[in-house]
Amino acid sequence: MTRSEPPQPLPADHTQAILEATKEVGAVLKTSGCPFALVGSVAVYAHGIPVRLQHDTDFALRAEDADTVTRLLRRRGIRIVEPPEDWLVKARSGGEEIDLIFALAGRPVTRELLDRAWTLPVDSVHMPVIDPTDLLVGRLAALSEHHCDFGPLLPVARGLRERVDWDRVRAETRDRPMAVAFLYLLELLDVLPGTPQAGDGDTGDGAGDGPGDGGDDDD
Repeated sequence: MTRSEPPQPLPADHTQAILEATKEVGAVLKTSGCPFALVGSVAVYAHGIPVRLQHDTDFALRAEDADTVTRLLRRRGIRIVEPPEDWLVKARSGGEEIDLIFALAGRPVTRELLDRAWTLPVDSVHMPVIDPTDLLVGRLAALSEHHCDFGPLLPVARGLRERVDWDRVRAETRDRPMAVAFLYLLELLDVLPGTPQAGDGDTGDGAGDGPGDGGDDDD
């Protein structure tokens, strides 16, 4: 009796397999006529940030377009899974998971968000990719007391800092304590300039007074 070989673990880096699934689904979505955008870690990759793809590929689309998109994907032979959550649909292609997402960090996907997407090549196939500012807003809004790992976010913020509207990021995440903490960390690391505070520039020694302001000169 021969001893069976133990199952081999999957490779840690699924980058090429995930890119192939992304291209296949992206091509179907482009023919659907429905607005969409690539999001998640593959979107980070498309924006030129070196990340290792390990899990799945994510697309944002409007909930009202789900039936059209899933019908086309089924026709292409992609298996659709209806999860209990009402904010996404899951699919599988070539052994890789695909998430079709209708809400990012609890916020519904809107036409305005999708219209802001950038058209970028994803391993030779051009498709809409979430705007860098929206990408950071979504990542920061997803932080919580139970999920607050800043490590993967730091290289993303560094790599995208020249393409992000940081004022909008601050405005849209100001009610999220973990997001505020991360933005403060970026300031301490000199990734971002500090937020101006009330009274900045006022030294209190009268240096900013104009000529003739002094009040005590009674010559």
